[in-house]
Amino acid sequence: MKHISKFNQYGLTHIKHTCHLFYIDKYTINEYGSIDVDGDVDLSDKELDEIPLNFNKVSGFFACGGNKLTDLKGSPKSVGGIFDCSENELKSLKYGPISVGGDLYCDDNDLLELTYLPNSLGGDIYSNNNSLRNFIGIPEYFNNFLYIENN
Repeated sequence: MKHISKFNQYGLTHIKHTCHLFYIDKYTINEYGSIDVDGDVDLSDKELDEIPLNFNKVSGFFACGGNKLTDLKGSPKSVGGIFDCSENELKSLKYGPISVGGDLYCDDNDLLELTYLPNSLGGDIYSNNNSLRNFIGIPEYFNNFLYIENN
């Protein structure tokens, strides 16, 4: 653990406990309390109303679906694999990742538009069963598939 001078001991204890609780083993705590994870993070179906840590980078997939999230605060800035925030209470993808190496799943929320999509997306977008009213936020030259049934 390097660069933790700006973060207090209580914060370190909380991060370590939370990582242990969610089976996150290979992580680095950054200077201001965000964490980088070498591997996958699965926070699915945990009855969460917020993401319990402040993630920076996750090399594998990041799943936080099936919870009660109303926003994506704490989401990683970069995800190497898929990003799944399906089956929550999201109205926006604000605070979501900037870069996703795989697919983006945001099905079964209450999204009105797809603003705040990642700047870099390596896969498809799955946004079925939302309340989309327009195509604002979808890049003009999107080379992958966009699934938007039942909107």
